[in-house]
Amino acid sequence: MDDQNKNLLLATGLSFLVILVWFLLFPPPPPEEQVADSAQISETQPLTAGDGVATAPSQAPDGSGSAAAPAGTTVASAADAPRLVIDTPRMEGSISLLGGRIDTLRLKDYQVSLDDPEKVTVLSPVGSPAPYYALYGWAPGQGLSLDDVPGANTEWQLEGGDRLTADTPVTMVWDNGNGLVFRRIVSVDENFMFTIAQQVENTGAGTVSLAPYGVLARHGEPTTLENFWVVHEGVISMADGELTEIDYSSMVDFEINPAEGAQAEVSQVTENGWVGFTDHYWMSTLIPEPGSAFKSVAKYDARRDIYQTEAVMPTQTLSEGQTAGVTTQLFSGAKEWETIRDYQAQGIDRFIDSIDWGWFFFLTKPIFWILHHVHQLIGNMGWSIIALTLLLKAILFPLAYKSYVSMAKMKELQPEMEKLKEAAGDDRQKLQQGMMELYKKEKVNPAAGCLPILLQIPIFFSLYKVIFVTIELRQQGWFGPFRDLSTPDPTSIMNFFGLLPWAGPEPGTLVATIAIGILPLCLGVSMWLQQKLNPAPADPTQQMIFAWMPWVFMFMLGSFASGLVIYWISNNVITFTQQYIIMRSQGYTPDVFGNIKSGFKRKSKAEEK
Repeated sequence: MDDQNKNLLLATGLSFLVILVWFLLFPPPPPEEQVADSAQISETQPLTAGDGVATAPSQAPDGSGSAAAPAGTTVASAADAPRLVIDTPRMEGSISLLGGRIDTLRLKDYQVSLDDPEKVTVLSPVGSPAPYYALYGWAPGQGLSLDDVPGANTEWQLEGGDRLTADTPVTMVWDNGNGLVFRRIVSVDENFMFTIAQQVENTGAGTVSLAPYGVLARHGEPTTLENFWVVHEGVISMADGELTEIDYSSMVDFEINPAEGAQAEVSQVTENGWVGFTDHYWMSTLIPEPGSAFKSVAKYDARRDIYQTEAVMPTQTLSEGQTAGVTTQLFSGAKEWETIRDYQAQGIDRFIDSIDWGWFFFLTKPIFWILHHVHQLIGNMGWSIIALTLLLKAILFPLAYKSYVSMAKMKELQPEMEKLKEAAGDDRQKLQQGMMELYKKEKVNPAAGCLPILLQIPIFFSLYKVIFVTIELRQQGWFGPFRDLSTPDPTSIMNFFGLLPWAGPEPGTLVATIAIGILPLCLGVSMWLQQKLNPAPADPTQQMIFAWMPWVFMFMLGSFASGLVIYWISNNVITFTQQYIIMRSQGYTPDVFGNIKSGFKRKSKAEEK
């Protein structure tokens, strides 16, 4: 078992090594949150007609009517248009009365970085470095043209107040002059959810048909795009229980959809769904009323480099004197687990899945749930990760106990196994048969030590996902220099492990990989000590690999999030303690210091030769 267990450890270690090399070669760049530059927003560079703004849906869901791109605007007209203020406990921004666009939104609770107090910007207007906005309107159907319905450049008028707060909604109105009066009532809650009620009244003669829609438009790829496979960024949609994730690069490869007149992917939602864009920590999502059908569209306009999602509701027909309307919601803010969970409880189907839980979601979700509640009790994320490690080790303790008991018994059988090796010589088949008979006689299962090791792999990646993806760990500290556990260790030999008052090398650089911090160093030492619970393998090649493995892992994991390295150090320390105590209770005392001394002796002999 000793050799087999070492082979398993070797294979597991090499598997980790391959994945870690990938992380090293393709690390995520340091995130730089989008901040709108007010100076650039005010610049006036005219755009040609039809450019610079998102397009309306090309036709109503029933195929009636058609529409070209809405009339173009200029940065000057967009910047000069009247605005109404958005001011809630957690958000600030404004809505442009040109098109009624929700196009300026900042989050009061989140700053760009620990050293930059600028608030995180979620939505930005046309004319800013990265325009990203929501707009609403009606797609014309029978008896109507584009001029008869509100779109991206409609000049709305206010009815009542010009300040949107959690307690005071705002109402916009537009009369098309041909018998249709449109109203839009916008309200917002204390978190990140807008409610948009669109109404139309037919005061003229004749019957008309039209379809309400909502659009999220993003000009170009986001400046904050990380392009790291651990977290999805791009379109995210839910359609009748089926989650779809589309990267920006995949949208560029969409086939031309004749109905949409652009590169688009269209799906019909019969009952429940939503569609929008997700970033690492932020998201904007169009949410039709639960239980209603709509057309979900993901679109890319290559000519203007605009990424777009649409929710187009069913066509409504109005006779003279009738009024129709639809109410939808817009989420635009931080992907907080508790906030999104509460919205799901209010009827938004599977909204919690907008957080990227990954392949091991069945582990990632409960691990996050435990960590979240432990953090609420402790109040410090570093200690919460250590407490989570203790809880996970406690859950796995029965398996670990069996594993270490089996390893202790295998140590007792070591002399007899050596005799079998001498008797078998080069006959591998005879050796294997003899070992199997010995295992059967002594009632020892050689695979008993494998399961705890194998279970660590999905737990490791699930915790990595939790630490990297969830906003609850963003800018959460531990103590001293460890101010953000979602980023790599900021200490280095270059700042004497955080004792000197300057920053270490930039994460992801070669210097940062070599000049490692205190956490990766502790990780390497803990792995090295854990190895010393057992004598080194007799095979020289295995000896060399095992001797180098802790230090290779030390450098590799140095570029990982600090919170994950804390977990791995805690796991190693607890594992070492458990294994030492359990093996002693079974009559075998690991000779840690003896194994360390013998390791140095072998090195000195090799150097003499």
